[in-house]
Amino acid sequence: MPQRILIVDDVRELVAGLAAYFQQAGFETLAAYDGRTALELFRRERPDLVILDVMMPELDGLEVCRRIRRESAVPIIMLTARIDEADTLLGLELGADEYVPKPFRAREVVARARALLRRVAGDLAPVGVLRGAGVTLDAARRSVEAQGRPVELTPTEFALLAALMRNPGRPLSRSQLLDAAQGDTFEGYERTVDAHIKNLRRKVEVDPAAPKLILTVFGVGYKFVEG
Repeated sequence: MPQRILIVDDVRELVAGLAAYFQQAGFETLAAYDGRTALELFRRERPDLVILDVMMPELDGLEVCRRIRRESAVPIIMLTARIDEADTLLGLELGADEYVPKPFRAREVVARARALLRRVAGDLAPVGVLRGAGVTLDAARRSVEAQGRPVELTPTEFALLAALMRNPGRPLSRSQLLDAAQGDTFEGYERTVDAHIKNLRRKVEVDPAAPKLILTVFGVGYKFVEG
């Protein structure tokens, strides 16, 4: 059964153009042109991935992202015409996996979507089960437990945690973590990692304000606690 992509943007020509590329690539597509309709469609159809514009009527993309994340870890790619880095980081902190600035090439968006869906399927995940400091990551089941409770991670958060847990006690640079999360095919800036790490800490740490598992290594990046 083809995977389904929900494309949300108030510019109908943009949605039609993206939908055509995704359909040529073998996907089914759903379309919405405002935030409220997008949420209704998401809840009814449960697509495999959401492509979401930031600036929209009714509800903006950031609010839609926030509400989706309350109930699902579905992969989300944000589209933004904003050039302010703070706005992009806010989207990532709300749970988006990636952002694509406008203008963009439709082929790039399709490639990013494919990569995200591969991560969800586990194609890029480490083999086996990783354990450490009360956290268990099962790559085959795409599941994580922290201190005995299940934790739902986005594909990007899962990839980052896997990279850190495979290297306990070893500092990984933001560049290394960015490659682990997105692959070296795509460009990104290293503060993207900080936003995702902040989300990860909220989910796996007992006290995210005083992390004991995912530690900052100043001047380098992050590491997962050894032992």
